[in-house]
Amino acid sequence: MKSLPDNVVAYKRTPEFDESSVPTGLLNNHQTKEGVWGKIVVLSGKLLYTIQDPFEEILLDSNKYGVVEPTVLHQVKPMGPVDFYVEFYQ
Repeated sequence: MKSLPDNVVAYKRTPEFDESSVPTGLLNNHQTKEGVWGKIVVLSGKLLYTIQDPFEEILLDSNKYGVVEPTVLHQVKPMGPVDFYVEFYQ
């Protein structure tokens, strides 16, 4: 999995979601705009992060966050009870 570039700065953060409040859009393939990176931060539980191209599945937890690259299709899936949020960087 990629790392956030050193030259990006956080500018927005989602509310915290749990397994029952995850927006449908996050559960299906979606993407950020050009130049926008994301960081998926799991506070508790586990979240399956799937990147479409190149295909990769990563199990995220409180010790491992996910990096969303600009314009890359991806989705998440709760693996039981989970609490998480997404930070956006430019």
